Amino acid sequence: MKSLLKIGFAVLLFSSLSCNKNEQKKMVKEESHEMEWSYEGETSPEHWAELEKNSDCLGNRQSPINILDINVVEDDNKESVINLHYSPSTILKKVRNNGHSIQFDFDKGDSIAYNKINYNLVQIHFHEPSEHTINGIRYPIEIHLVHQSKEKYYTVLSVFGVEGEKSEAIEEMESFLPLKKGEEREINKAFDLSRIFPENKTYYSYGGSLTTPPCSETVQWVIFKNPIVISLEEVLKLKDNMPLENYRNEQPINNRLVYLHEL
Repeated sequence: MKSLLKIGFAVLLFSSLSCNKNEQKKMVKEESHEMEWSYEGETSPEHWAELEKNSDCLGNRQSPINILDINVVEDDNKESVINLHYSPSTILKKVRNNGHSIQFDFDKGDSIAYNKINYNLVQIHFHEPSEHTINGIRYPIEIHLVHQSKEKYYTVLSVFGVEGEKSEAIEEMESFLPLKKGEEREINKAFDLSRIFPENKTYYSYGGSLTTPPCSETVQWVIFKNPIVISLEEVLKLKDNMPLENYRNEQPINNRLVYLHEL
């Protein structure tokens, strides 16, 4: 009889512990979901450092910044010129709505060479309005083309957009929309991304960070001075698939230099 009581007590104890563990997992999951960063309210950019304890979000080399032409340094070093290696046969793998932006993922193929280092294109995404500003001017849209080196450093190419005529490249990408938050769509077709760059490729460059948590300060920014032209309809379609005003506020430039590369 005592043996049966001991067994029964053990079963009850095990069940209780299991329930407690399940409840703890549920609480952790819910807390994690509640603490996810966003662009508004208690999880907006002003609170990212609180939400991401081990992040660089309070660092001294943060992005985005306001670029003032009066303060830029002209760079005549030809070795620092960026070389784009974009192929019309590179495969656009999928598009997804990650809750923060519309993101297009690519297979290996497109790459850049910058400061004698090769970076492979990983993905592109959009911010409306732009995150970086030029002489205090904020553009309707900013496209980020994220490239990564073998050493896990980033070079992000930034392209501004102004409203006007339709862009064939943007129109083709938007043909895979709409997508709800969390949804993704397989594409697996060749896409010529070289069409997304401005004809005049004069650019600014500076050392900064990711503009989303964990705000890692391992990014070399290349920001094309001249915008591309896209239609108002294209701007609005992207906006309908993303959070309203998904941009991080301007960060202090501190003692960093911004270079201008005239091409």
